[in-house]
Amino acid sequence: MPGADLYEIRAGFLPLLDSAILVVAREKGFAKAEAIDLTLIRENSWANIRDRMAVGHFQMAHMLGPMPIAACLGLTPLQLDVVAPMALGLGGNAVTVSRRLADELAQDGDPGGLDATMNIKRLARVVRRHNAEHELPLSFAVVHPFSAHNYDLRYWLAAGGIDPEQDVRIVVVPPPLMADALNSGQIDGFCVGEPWNSLAVKLGAGVIVTTKSAIWRSSPEKVLAVSATFAADQPSAVAAVLRALYRSAEWCGNPENHEELAVLLARKEYVGQDQAVILPALQGKLRYQDDEVATVQDFFVPFDKAATFPWQSHALWFYSQMVRWGHAVWDPDSVERAAQAYRPDLYRAAIAPLGAAVPAANAKVEGALKTPMHAGSSDGSLILGPDGFFDDRVFDPEQIETYVREQQV
Repeated sequence: MPGADLYEIRAGFLPLLDSAILVVAREKGFAKAEAIDLTLIRENSWANIRDRMAVGHFQMAHMLGPMPIAACLGLTPLQLDVVAPMALGLGGNAVTVSRRLADELAQDGDPGGLDATMNIKRLARVVRRHNAEHELPLSFAVVHPFSAHNYDLRYWLAAGGIDPEQDVRIVVVPPPLMADALNSGQIDGFCVGEPWNSLAVKLGAGVIVTTKSAIWRSSPEKVLAVSATFAADQPSAVAAVLRALYRSAEWCGNPENHEELAVLLARKEYVGQDQAVILPALQGKLRYQDDEVATVQDFFVPFDKAATFPWQSHALWFYSQMVRWGHAVWDPDSVERAAQAYRPDLYRAAIAPLGAAVPAANAKVEGALKTPMHAGSSDGSLILGPDGFFDDRVFDPEQIETYVREQQV
C-alpha cells in the first residue's frame, strides 16, 4: 500500500518453530505490504506473554491455543480480554523422554519408533512398575497449564491407562529450558514444540517417543491472540495483519523456502538455535534418537489443510479437556464463551479480498477424516484431513456434553 500510513503493531512471541509465520511476515515484507510496521518482542515463557498482553504491552501475540479460552472463562490471574482470529499452523510438538527412561522403555518391548500406540503401552508398563515399587512418580513437563501440550500429553497418557493426576507428575517448564531440565535430571520427559525436542536429542539428553501429529493428526496448536479492544477499535489493522500472516503462512508452507526459513529462525532474536536443529522439523524428518531419523507426515503444517483457520471445534475440544481435568467447570454458557474465543468471522472478512479458499463452516467433527477430502469452502478447492486421533475416537462439537461425560468415567 504505497503512501498509506503504517499501522504500528507490537506482538510478543516465544522462540519456537511455530513463530515462523510472524517472523516471515516481518522479514519477507508481507507485513509492510499491508501497511503494517510489525515489531516482534521475544519472551521466554507463556506466562510473560499472557501478562504482557493483559497489561497492554502488546496488541497481539503468538499464544497457546487454550489460553484465549481460559481468558474468556475468567481463569487467568490478570483480566485478559483477547480473541483468536487466526491459527498459526497445525502440529509441531513432540514428547521426549530422558535417556534413562528411554532405556527402560527399550527393555519393555520392541522399539516403537514414534508410534503413539506402541509407546504408550510400553510407558504404561514402566509407570505401573515404578508405582508398584513405590518409587517417585515419573515427572513430565509441559509449557503451561492451559496449553495444547498439557492436553495432548494428558489425552495420550489417559488413553494408555495412565492417570495424569495420580500415576505421574506434570509440571510447568518454559520451552527454552526443557532440554536443560531433562539433561539435569529435573524431569523424566516433556511435551514441547520444536526445536526443543531436537535440541534434547542433539545434546544426548533425550529420545523423542511420539509426536503431536501421531497423537492427533492435523491438530490445533498456537493462535494469534488479539486484544479485543484493539480488534473492536482497529478492525482494518487487524484485517491487514491477518492478510499478511496468511501470505506468510503460504510462503512458510512451500518446501522450497524451508532452508531460508531455517536460517531466519536461527537468528538470535528469533529462535536462536542452529539451523541444522531447526530444518529437519520443517521438512518432517525428525532425528528422534542418536542417528535414527523418522519421516513424520504432517509434523508441522503452516498453511495447507486450512491450517490458519480458527476452527471453533478446536476451541471446544480444548474446553472439553479443561473440564475433563478439572481446569474449568461445565455449563452451557461456558461452552458458548469457549467457542466465541475463536473468531472465524474476522478471519473470513480479512481473507476475502485475497480470493483464497476459506472454510464455509465454523466447526467440524474432529478425528473423522481417515483420508484427505474436499471440504465446503468459498471456492470449493479446500482439502482437509486426515485428522484422526491415535485411539480412533471422534469429537463432535454438537455432542460435547456426551463427550465430556464419557471421558469423566
